[in-house]
Amino acid sequence: MEPQVRVPVAPGAAFALPPKLEGLRRLAYNLWWSWHPRARTLFSRIDAGAWARYRNPVPVLQGSVNWSQLLDNAAFMAEYEHLLAEFDAYMANGADHWFSRHHGDQLGGPIAYFCAEYGFHESLGIYSGGLGVLAGDHMKTASDMALPLVGVGLMYRRGFFRQTIDADGHQEHAYPDYELSRLPILRVLDGVGQPLTVTVPLPRRDLAAAVWLAQVGRVPVLLLDTDVPDNDDSDRPITHILYVRGREMRLHQELVLGVGGVRALRILGLDPAVWHLNEGHSAFLLAERARELVAAGTPLDRALDTVRRDSVFTIHTPVSAGNERFDADLVRRVAGPLLDGDGRPGTGGVPVDRVLQLGMGVEGDPGQFDMTAFSLRLTHGANAVSILHGHTANSTWSGVAPSEILGLTNGVHTPTWVGQPMRDALERYTNADLDAMDDQPPAKRFWDRIDQLPTQDLWEAHQRQKLELAIFARGRLRSQFARHGESPAALEELEEVLDPGVLTIGFARRFATYKRASLLFSDQDRLARLLWNEERPVQVVFAGKAHPADRPGQGVIQDIFGKSRSPQLRGRVFILEDYDIRIARFLVQGVDVWLNNPRRPLEASGTSGMKAAANGVLNVSVLDGWWDEGWTGDNGWAIGGRDTNPDEGAQDWADAQDLYRILEDELVPAYYERDAGGLPDRWAQLMRNSIASTIWRFSTTRMLHEYVERLYLPAAAAGSGPIKEPAASGATSG
Repeated sequence: MEPQVRVPVAPGAAFALPPKLEGLRRLAYNLWWSWHPRARTLFSRIDAGAWARYRNPVPVLQGSVNWSQLLDNAAFMAEYEHLLAEFDAYMANGADHWFSRHHGDQLGGPIAYFCAEYGFHESLGIYSGGLGVLAGDHMKTASDMALPLVGVGLMYRRGFFRQTIDADGHQEHAYPDYELSRLPILRVLDGVGQPLTVTVPLPRRDLAAAVWLAQVGRVPVLLLDTDVPDNDDSDRPITHILYVRGREMRLHQELVLGVGGVRALRILGLDPAVWHLNEGHSAFLLAERARELVAAGTPLDRALDTVRRDSVFTIHTPVSAGNERFDADLVRRVAGPLLDGDGRPGTGGVPVDRVLQLGMGVEGDPGQFDMTAFSLRLTHGANAVSILHGHTANSTWSGVAPSEILGLTNGVHTPTWVGQPMRDALERYTNADLDAMDDQPPAKRFWDRIDQLPTQDLWEAHQRQKLELAIFARGRLRSQFARHGESPAALEELEEVLDPGVLTIGFARRFATYKRASLLFSDQDRLARLLWNEERPVQVVFAGKAHPADRPGQGVIQDIFGKSRSPQLRGRVFILEDYDIRIARFLVQGVDVWLNNPRRPLEASGTSGMKAAANGVLNVSVLDGWWDEGWTGDNGWAIGGRDTNPDEGAQDWADAQDLYRILEDELVPAYYERDAGGLPDRWAQLMRNSIASTIWRFSTTRMLHEYVERLYLPAAAAGSGPIKEPAASGATSG
């Protein structure tokens, strides 16, 4: 019943369970429940009110529960025992999976996966957006595939900000203060059974970090936390806030992630065969590994080459702001003592100037330390997150990357993101098994049988998900506008909005300006005519956050909110506040159309459209990121073409005109077309095409197959092979 990589942990929060229900504790402290609907339903049956409030089984079990009533409920007990047996079998069985059958003896150790954020479920708020959700989906899929992997991240006690939008459209920021005893995480223990703490040397003091465990099915994820009594009050907040604005504090976070993460793995006796840096935030793990080798007597150049050979790196954005940089003087002051070994015997030493040289960016500015450049120079293989992004990344990092940056397109964890009504329909008519997509012989490739899904059943499943979105969104909108002081009559009107019979467009993502969320409003009169057409009406739902430091992005939110409340668009355009995983699930499952219109080629991948497509939602998108390879001509629409105009204003105008043309002439007419039986047969065929063309090709299962074969196994082989003499120049050697 043990995961492939085992991490010892302390017992969870103190709460008593009847002996016959003790298995609930195992279920509660394993995030397996986050992608298994029956497990979530079981916890909601224990206390529906507590589940609705927390959406997390730990506080449900901590509450006042009438256990006698549940023990006497035969249906509940039968479901509990059946589910627990299913969970225990899942945890015990790792051999009958694609990785074990095809590559089980080729790694020689686990994969260590480092990332600054993880999005597993909305109840564990240590993520901000796409990077974290991708990392969470990576962990879930690695678990499903029984891939030996351990994740490393930070335990943000205040997470990412919670967003509210005031009556004038201003984004407001509030940071929660999580009570760790109520989260589905456990304290990691060291080899003698004591709570594990690692130490990261900093100028004039040693920083302590506690280690927590988020168990994700078979995969353990270690989370480091500096809010411990051993630290000075000024150091305890280092890991409080995700993507903190202060550059020096951010540097401290990334030292804890990279250096502290390596040290935690060492203390736990884990010897990774491959080290995977998901974005550059964890780049100091490379310096720490080199420092270890130097401390053991390895010459510096050989140490750097050793580190390089079994490390891999994923770059996620072509946007400058997404690539982490620090002033070289700041790195020299804060990280210098650690890197240089602080002059203490046995602590090794990697000269900070050598590190800064390795981290010089493409501009050649010695005053900047570029974490992406540093990671590229010290890893065996690197990948971008779509084929198009691979072309962009190779162009951007030419002269820095020692070898070709591979284009390995992102994917999504299908069981997490496909709605239950659609999942039921797929299982009924195509024999789909979304929980076992890792090794599919032809007989199990259900996506090849999507045409067997009847239009009526497909449409009913979609309409059910659309109704769920409407009910959820009405409640959120009512709370928002009640806080703004809207009248009872105005709040009552919200009970009728988002009619499931009306074509619904969704746009939800980070409100960075290059994503052009306002493109739809380029001609507001034309948009209003489209939205208020009596025979073929349209409604639009927006959601998303702008980083607290991104004033232009916050301006976009204010602009869209103002337009949504204007007499011309009110009642047809809505913006939901506090975008998170839960809102994302409702939107990607419940809208008819997913809109995405960034400036090409600035969208590296974009996974929200993949989640929508797997639910039969049709994408209308610029040919950027994943859609550049995902669009087939009969599964959605492409805005514009593949040529870009250097005049951004002219490109925006051209894309807006094409978007209006698609909506007016093609998309809206197709949606409202009905056959003799009143069914949207033409639209349903487009939905089937959407599912069939994306549900495997843009899954994290397919993605991890590629990671294993094109990154992990080559790096593991290089790491275990003979060492070659390194090149003389550390700044340019590969």
